[in-house]
Amino acid sequence: METANYSPERFGCHVFGDEVMKERLPEEVYASIMRTVATGTEIDPTIADVVASAMKEWAIEMGATHYTHWFQPLTGVTAEKHDAFLSPVSRSQAVMEFSGKELIKGESDASSFPTGGLRATFEARGYTAWDPASFAFVKEGTLYIPTAFCSYTGEALDTKTPLIRSMDALSRHAVRVLRLFGDKETARVNVTVGAEQEYFLIDRKDYDSRPDLLYTGRTLFGAPAPKGQQLDDHYFGPLKTRVSQFMQDLDRELWDLGIFSKTKHNEVAPSQHELAPVFTTANLAIDQNLLTMVTMKRVAERHGLVCLLHEKPFAGVNGSGKHNNWSISTDGGKNLLKPGKTPSENTQFLLFLAAVIKAVDDYQDLLRLSVASASNDHRLGAGEAPPAIVSMFIGDDLSSVVASIVAGETHRDAKRGVMNLHTPSIPLFAKDTTDRNRTSPFAFTGNKFEFRMVGSSQNVAMPNIVLNTAVAESLRLFADELEAAESFDEALRALIRRTFAEHERIIFNGNGYSEEWRQEAARRGLECYPTAVDVFPRLTHPKNVALFEEHGVMSVSELTSRREVLFENYEKILNIEACTMTHMATKEYIPAVTAYITDLCHTVNEKRAAAPGISCRMEEEIITRLSRLAERAYDLTDNLKAETASAATQGDIESIAIAYKERVLPVMEELRATVDAMEEYTPTDYWPMATYGQLTFGVQ
Repeated sequence: METANYSPERFGCHVFGDEVMKERLPEEVYASIMRTVATGTEIDPTIADVVASAMKEWAIEMGATHYTHWFQPLTGVTAEKHDAFLSPVSRSQAVMEFSGKELIKGESDASSFPTGGLRATFEARGYTAWDPASFAFVKEGTLYIPTAFCSYTGEALDTKTPLIRSMDALSRHAVRVLRLFGDKETARVNVTVGAEQEYFLIDRKDYDSRPDLLYTGRTLFGAPAPKGQQLDDHYFGPLKTRVSQFMQDLDRELWDLGIFSKTKHNEVAPSQHELAPVFTTANLAIDQNLLTMVTMKRVAERHGLVCLLHEKPFAGVNGSGKHNNWSISTDGGKNLLKPGKTPSENTQFLLFLAAVIKAVDDYQDLLRLSVASASNDHRLGAGEAPPAIVSMFIGDDLSSVVASIVAGETHRDAKRGVMNLHTPSIPLFAKDTTDRNRTSPFAFTGNKFEFRMVGSSQNVAMPNIVLNTAVAESLRLFADELEAAESFDEALRALIRRTFAEHERIIFNGNGYSEEWRQEAARRGLECYPTAVDVFPRLTHPKNVALFEEHGVMSVSELTSRREVLFENYEKILNIEACTMTHMATKEYIPAVTAYITDLCHTVNEKRAAAPGISCRMEEEIITRLSRLAERAYDLTDNLKAETASAATQGDIESIAIAYKERVLPVMEELRATVDAMEEYTPTDYWPMATYGQLTFGVQ
């Protein structure tokens, strides 16, 4: 079926969604599931067999022969173990079965996934548990059942479990606040998320020539191409034929899986692109983003392409982020972050705005930590991404509202102007009351916040866990204070004013890329954690442990384990990169350059034999230059091996990670610079790998 002929009736055809459940389940069973999803209450276990039977029959009709509990361990990606519906009834006969018990609970080897010490190797048992708020779906002959993942002793070993807990915490305290405003209808406040996904597409044959891309997802070496993104001609430019065909194919698959893939375009860097979905509840949005990344890679293969999701696959051009658009709405559909026409008079909006401002200021370290990784270190602050300083952009209009409230002055709300291009054939249109700021880490964009520090390859659960929990804490404190007040209106006004005054420092509407802002942020007392290793320890800071434990999102043991996993993952990534660099330098680059030097020497000898006294200055200078660079690369390779071995002996995992950052990474950077200089003087015929020009401009 061609994408051009895609029928809207096909949307979600591979999903066991609301319409399918309503059609195939008894009315009372369907109502029970909807009640669980709407209120966050426990699923009724007595309906499990009925749901499992209907789900199995539907999946078999869709071509499924197996099912899997699909979960999100602390690896950053998803995991799945496939079991057949097949069940023997005799030595020569079988039936297709799937029970409620199999739907609700699965088992996996918990010790084989990162646990940060929560589980020892001999303590292997772990459980997966059905998440009814996320839709099951069929993909490649298997029924996928989204699940949580926990240890035998009940600790969360995944990202989904604390995410759901954080959503419940925010809802609980948001409803308390709404009751004070007279809202007696709202039973739940939902977190909505839209994750814009940036990525690169390169030709498969070029990818296959690069061990660094194969092993690490980024180029560890590579001299700049003559052209990069200087002309800004790739951004929103016409789609190349193969890219367009890939995007059409991708849309079709995502739509079949019920994913609202809405917007697609070329991004700033050559070979870089972006996909943006429509918002949905956070739990489902994160499942769908993980599924989107897997689908991107699989569809790219069919088109002879490779999809790169690393935050910085190419030095010198823009890296890839995943802008996390976050908002909160009532179960009746009212967006609580919508300012309305007169935001200065909309006290309910102002209180929720104050809750977010307070949360971001109070937990700057956690927000920074939520996006920290070895790969995102290459992107943050690199000129195309926010710096490693958390701040908020709320626009000139709302900033004026905040300032007037703090000063105790009356504010006149801005009116939306009309854009007139003074061209009769072009219609007038309304413009927003404020501009946008693409340099801000956390920007208000009308009725939502866009958290722009998130890395393209990461699971966005952690940023949302932090946001949800931090805002829940603000709302808890607000509700406690307002519920105890004698005069709600007076207490409300005083609370909003005090909160804005205490946390106004986090608001910055200027250029977040500038050095002036870094200096200003320091004067304001804002926190700065330049690298992932600098911020990882903050996860178990007492104030942060208190936050997560207060709301039942993560225990101190769960936080401690995650801290260990973060350091361990950082160390492993840099170890793989260092080992890959030594392999490429010794096995590929130095031999290639040596071969060229040898041929140049033969050329010099042959020229002088043919014409005694002829100048060989060019060849001699290249021989000298490349010989020095090759020797330097050889020495650096030995140095890198030694520093890598030494780092592994530093004791605890935190000390090892610090050693990699402070001692291994600088040698890696120097080795890269040396090899890249060798590339500048070595002919393409001798160079063993696809160059930056081939990689970034090779897809036509």
